[in-house]
Amino acid sequence: MSQTSQFALLKERRFAPFFSTQLLGAFNDNLFKNALVALLSFGALQLSAENAGSLIAMAAGLFILPFFLFSAFSGQIADKYEKSMLIRRIKMAEIGIMCLGAIAFMLGSVPMLMGILFLMGVQSAFFGPIKYGILPQHLHESELIGGNGVVELGTFLAILLGTIIGTQIITKAPDGSVVLACVFIVVVAVAGYLSSRRIPSAPAVDPTLKVRFNPVVETWKLVTYTKKHRVIFQCIIGISWFWFMGATYLAQFPIYARDVLGGNGDVYTILLAAFSVGIGTGSVLCERLSGGKVEIGLVPLGALGITLFGLDLYFATPDAAFGTALGITEFLSNAAAWRIVLDVVLIGLFGGFYIVPLYALIQKSSAPDRLSRAISCNNVMNALFMVVSAIVVGVLLNLGLSIKAMFLGVAIMNALVAAYIFKLVPEFLMRFLIWMLMHSLYRVRNKGLENIPEKGAAILAPNHVSFVDAMLVGGSSRRPIRFVMYHKIYKLPIMHFIFKTARAIPIAGRKEDEAMYNRAFEQMHEAIRNEELLCIFPEGQITHDGEMNDFRPGIMQLIEKTPAPVIPVGLQGLWGSLFSRKGGRALLKMPRRLFARIGLVVGEPIPAAEVSLEGLQSAVENLRGERR
Repeated sequence: MSQTSQFALLKERRFAPFFSTQLLGAFNDNLFKNALVALLSFGALQLSAENAGSLIAMAAGLFILPFFLFSAFSGQIADKYEKSMLIRRIKMAEIGIMCLGAIAFMLGSVPMLMGILFLMGVQSAFFGPIKYGILPQHLHESELIGGNGVVELGTFLAILLGTIIGTQIITKAPDGSVVLACVFIVVVAVAGYLSSRRIPSAPAVDPTLKVRFNPVVETWKLVTYTKKHRVIFQCIIGISWFWFMGATYLAQFPIYARDVLGGNGDVYTILLAAFSVGIGTGSVLCERLSGGKVEIGLVPLGALGITLFGLDLYFATPDAAFGTALGITEFLSNAAAWRIVLDVVLIGLFGGFYIVPLYALIQKSSAPDRLSRAISCNNVMNALFMVVSAIVVGVLLNLGLSIKAMFLGVAIMNALVAAYIFKLVPEFLMRFLIWMLMHSLYRVRNKGLENIPEKGAAILAPNHVSFVDAMLVGGSSRRPIRFVMYHKIYKLPIMHFIFKTARAIPIAGRKEDEAMYNRAFEQMHEAIRNEELLCIFPEGQITHDGEMNDFRPGIMQLIEKTPAPVIPVGLQGLWGSLFSRKGGRALLKMPRRLFARIGLVVGEPIPAAEVSLEGLQSAVENLRGERR
C-alpha cells in the first residue's frame, strides 16, 4: 500500500467514521485527564511536588485499573456481538460520564474527579478490544500497517490537542474557572456519538460464545490461553513494556516541567506535544519504512532509539532549574531546552516504530474469532504494567528519588527488557538485520510478489548472485521462508544467526557429506508436507562471472516425491555488489554505492507436473533480464 493510499483511507466509510470516533474519544480522555493534572499542578488546587506527583500517579493508576478488571469481559463482548452497535452504546455511556465529570469540575471535588477518571477507564476498557478488532474486518492485510499507523497518529494527535486544550483552559482561566472545560468534555462526547452512527457494520465473529463475568477467573483463562501463542504473547509483553515506560514519562512530565526545568503549564504542554508528535510521526513512517507489510524488524530499531535518547534525556536534564515559572519563549531561549525537547520527540518517534508493528502482528497472527480476546489480553497486560508503573513511581518519589534519576533507570531497564524479549523471540532481531541491509546498502524494487501464495506449499527458485540473496528474498516476502543453502554459507558469522533463526536447511554435496545431503532432503520433504514455503537456489553455487550456472537436478528430485508448485524468481542488480564475487572476494572490497537499486521479480507459479529443469532455468533467465 502506498503512502497516498494510507491517508486515502480517511476518505472511505469503512475507516473514516471509526477513525473520527476513536480520535474524539482519545481527545476527550486526554482533555479531562490533563485538565485534572493542570488543576492539581498549576491551577486552583495547586499542590506541592510530592503531593501532586503522588496524586497524578494515582490518577494514572485509576484510569488504567479498569483495563485490568474488565478486559477479559470486554473481549468476550467484542467477539460475541456486532461491533458498530457496541461502539454506539459505549459512546452514549461517554456522554453520561462526561456530564458527571462536568459536575465534578464545578464542585472542585478531587475524590469525585478521581471516580470519574475510573469510569472513563471502564469505558475505554470496553472500547479497546473493539478498536483493534474492527480494523482487520474493514481493512485488507496489506492495509493493516498503514491503517494502524493512521490510528496511532490520530490517537496521539488527539493526545496532543487534548493536552494543550485541557491544560490551557485550566491554567489560563480567570479565577480558576472550569466552565470551559465542562462545556468541552460534554460537546466532544456528543460529537463522538454522532460520528459513531456512521461506522459500517462489523458482524460478530463468535456469536455462540458464552459470556462470563468473573474478572479473576476469566482474566487468568484469557492470559493462559494467549500465552500458548508464543509470538502473540511476546508482542503483548513488548507493547506492555512500552506503556510502562510511557506511563512513567507521561505521569512525571508535569512536575518535571514545573520543578526540574522551572517552567509553567506551557512548558508541560510542549513536552507532551513533543512526545505526541514523535509517536504520531513514527507511527506513520512505519508504513513507508515497512513497504506496506508487517515488518517486525522495526521493533529492535525502535527499542534502540528509545534507549539512546532516553539516556540522552538524562544527560540533557539540568541539575538546577532554568528559572521559575518560565513561559515557552523563556524556556526555549536556553540551548539545553532544545536538546530536551528533541530527545522527547525522538523517544516518541522510535516508540512509534516499536509499537505499530507489534499491534499489526497481533492482528495478523490472531484467529478472527479470537482477535478481540487477544487485544483484551493485551489490555490486561498493559494495565498491569501501567499499574505497576504508577505504584513504582509513587514509592520511588516518596523515597526521594529524583525524576531525572528515574528517567535514567527507565532507559537502562528498556535495554535490558528489549534484550530479554529479543532473546525469547530472535525473529525480531533477525528481521531487524535484514531490514537494515535492505535499507542501507540497497533499494529493492519488487515485482510480482502477489505470485507468492499466502498459504500452502510452494518452492521459490531464484538465481544465485551474492551471499545475501537469501536475506533479500526473505526480506521481501510477507510469508516466512525456509531456505536451503550450502552449509558453509549457512555458517558465516552473523549470517548464521539469521539463517538459524529462519530455520534454514544446510546442505552439502552428496560426495562431500552424504549424511548432511540426505538429512537436508528429509527436512525439505517434511517442510512441503507441512505446507511451508521453501526457497532453493537450483544453481547450487554463487555465480563467479555474473552468468547463471546450469541448474542441478536436486529440485526435480524433491518435487517428484513431494509435488509442489515451483515459482521462478529473478534477482537483478546484485552482480558487482559488495556481497558478490565481482572485483574480488565478497566483503573484501568497497561497495560501489550506497542505496544501490536492485530488483526482485517473481514469476507465475509452475505446477509440479509441468516443471522441467531447462524450462525453469529459462524462466529465471527471462526474469533476471540482462546480466547484472
